Amino acid sequence: MSGVRNGSAGKLVLRLTVGILLLFHGVAKIVHPESLGMIEKALTAVGLPAELAYGVYLGEIVAPLMMIFGIYARVGAAVVVVNMAFAIFLVHSGDFLDLTKHGGWALELQAFYLLGASAVVLLGSGRQALKPD
Repeated sequence: MSGVRNGSAGKLVLRLTVGILLLFHGVAKIVHPESLGMIEKALTAVGLPAELAYGVYLGEIVAPLMMIFGIYARVGAAVVVVNMAFAIFLVHSGDFLDLTKHGGWALELQAFYLLGASAVVLLGSGRQALKPD
């Protein structure tokens, strides 16, 4: 019965799910670097430097890889939390009370990444990590 209740395996599933799914977004930004233009505009609209847009590579490539491999997974997850907070504030704040045409919350994907990464910050990497914390 202890195999069914394996917290470390659950942490691994959480890390892999958040990390792999977010990594797709980062890879898309590498393949389509012109997408940084929208991020730059959102940043400058609130008085922040456009160069901060390159932080998306840290938040959507480096940090997810840290989570996936379990190398400073809490730090990587914290970077994802900050990245998602910026994304919600800069791009999605007007969608906070909106629903999709299928009845889901308009920010459910962003909330999944934000809250999933928050859980990794709180729970840690688990044993199945290259550098368990």
